[in-house]
Amino acid sequence: MILELKNIDKSFGEKEVLKGVTFTAVGGKAFGLLGRNGAGKTTSIRILMNVFPADKGEILIDGKPIDYDKIGIGYLPEERGLYPKKLIIDQLVYFAELKGMSKKEATKAVDYWLNRLGMSEYRNKKLDTLSKGNQQKIQLVTALAHDPDIVILDEPFSGLDPVNAMLLKDVVKEQIAKGKIVLFSSHQMSYIEEFCDSIAIINAGKVAISGDLHDIKRNYVRDKLVVSTMAPEQIKADLGEACTEREDGTLLIQLANPNEKQTMMKRLVETYDIDEVKVFEPSLNDIFVEYAGAQV
Repeated sequence: MILELKNIDKSFGEKEVLKGVTFTAVGGKAFGLLGRNGAGKTTSIRILMNVFPADKGEILIDGKPIDYDKIGIGYLPEERGLYPKKLIIDQLVYFAELKGMSKKEATKAVDYWLNRLGMSEYRNKKLDTLSKGNQQKIQLVTALAHDPDIVILDEPFSGLDPVNAMLLKDVVKEQIAKGKIVLFSSHQMSYIEEFCDSIAIINAGKVAISGDLHDIKRNYVRDKLVVSTMAPEQIKADLGEACTEREDGTLLIQLANPNEKQTMMKRLVETYDIDEVKVFEPSLNDIFVEYAGAQV
């Protein structure tokens, strides 16, 4: 299954929020939709979910306009959207029924997910008796109980402790393995980098960069080296401004020309006590800062 947003425009009054947004997400892989607050991520997601229409553009599944009667979408919002004073089982079944399930099917699916997420003991509790992290897991059930084709996760790890974060990771991997399209929107770059094969970074309503994350990284000019050493001071003294120390204690060496990689590596290993030397590859955080750092 291939999801395409093509040339999506959206304005609210005089404010132009989306300007030709285009990206592609593929089933069986996770896709990261990134951008600063106000960049247009939420508007793109709402148009995808058919909350409101685009002014221009189209949403396609396998090359054809999306049919919302046939394509199920599960959504985990950043902000909680459940009823704090209602019993958990009642509202989870209700939301699953809204997605087209019978009450029997909904109850069975909800109980499966409550058990899968270690939440069965809270089945007949009110939502406001749960911790923030457990409320997040209950919210996740609403996104998954109806077995959607597209799963949209907006800041899914917010409020989760490391144990529950690991549980959610396993659930996400299961959804990807089933061939579903999993779309992440998050500011936690480590999770995006862990899960997502492809990304799109939106800046001021436009896609600043998109595509395979590995390819994006490889396309950066390879003119820097990262060096691990127990004696950084001598290298810094010898190389001067071309050498800076990073937060993790490694050294970043700027080359005058990418073709100098091998020569510089050999010189470093032969001259200094080097533990490791490698070509610098930008992290997703580096890429995000470059492409989303300034809104225009």
